[in-house]
Amino acid sequence: MKISVIIPVYNTADYLRRCVSSVLTSKSRDEYEVILIDDGATDGISPALCDELASENPDTVRVIHQENAGLGGARNTGISAAKGEYLFFLDSDDTLTDGAVDSLIKAAEKYRCDIISFGILSEDEDSGKLTPVNSNAYYSETPFSLCDHPEFLLSLPNAWGRIWRKKLFEDSGIRYPDRVWYEDIRTSSKLFAAAESIVTVKEEYYRYLQRSGSIMHSSNIGRNSEIIDALEDVIAWYKVRGLFDKYRDILCRLCIDHVYIAASVRVLRADSKHPLLKTFREYLTAAFPDYRANPYIKSLPKTKRLVYFLLEKKMYRTVALLFSIKG
Repeated sequence: MKISVIIPVYNTADYLRRCVSSVLTSKSRDEYEVILIDDGATDGISPALCDELASENPDTVRVIHQENAGLGGARNTGISAAKGEYLFFLDSDDTLTDGAVDSLIKAAEKYRCDIISFGILSEDEDSGKLTPVNSNAYYSETPFSLCDHPEFLLSLPNAWGRIWRKKLFEDSGIRYPDRVWYEDIRTSSKLFAAAESIVTVKEEYYRYLQRSGSIMHSSNIGRNSEIIDALEDVIAWYKVRGLFDKYRDILCRLCIDHVYIAASVRVLRADSKHPLLKTFREYLTAAFPDYRANPYIKSLPKTKRLVYFLLEKKMYRTVALLFSIKG
């Protein structure tokens, strides 16, 4: 079997059938499986719906019911149970483009790489509009490693933006942390370095649903502080393996992107005077005192570069206004 599609399920009954149906548009049923991980759903609907979908597709879909372990714990259950050579993590409110798994099976056979990364589409829940997302910081259909192109570490860390060879998890021992925010950056940033071979293809296979109830739209502002824990986890992993000095500049830029820019924007859009804004600045300064001289700042995309400049000037209300205008 070539690919195991792992779908953690927690109270997403309104989206699940659409999600699974999008996988099943691929015809090579004997080359992939769908594993639904019912992560202790409490809505009274999702567990039974998982069983129903499996009974409708007994040769392709199977279900594992477990006590709630969080998104990371559910993915880890899927990793252990998977029969495929490659793992595809699919969130239960998202969908795939038609025949996506068929295409990825062919890509796996062609490249035989540890990681095969691809394009994604952002789908607006209200309008249905699809917008391409530049998810990979480096594109090459010639296999490469992070050592060859450190900038790949700046790719979106989402687990679902690529397929992963199962052996990569087995050999590295890397798993998803339980019950935390930012589990993807904690994990993907390590897997990128552990992989011996990576390719990126420009085709878009994943549709990411932007909905108000998702983690990045959560009203719990304080939990944005967990991005610091996530970066500390990543940096510690690189240090233990003697990789920190080699990747210091790109890890600094990673911190600028995720702590200083992204987390600051999420917080100040809700409260431009929130104390976390100072915390993010102080953390970046402590972790990378010379961050302003980082060579990768020059490659910041236009909007990020503007936000970075405004944050440096502590013009928080201006940033909030900018994103309010952009919607």
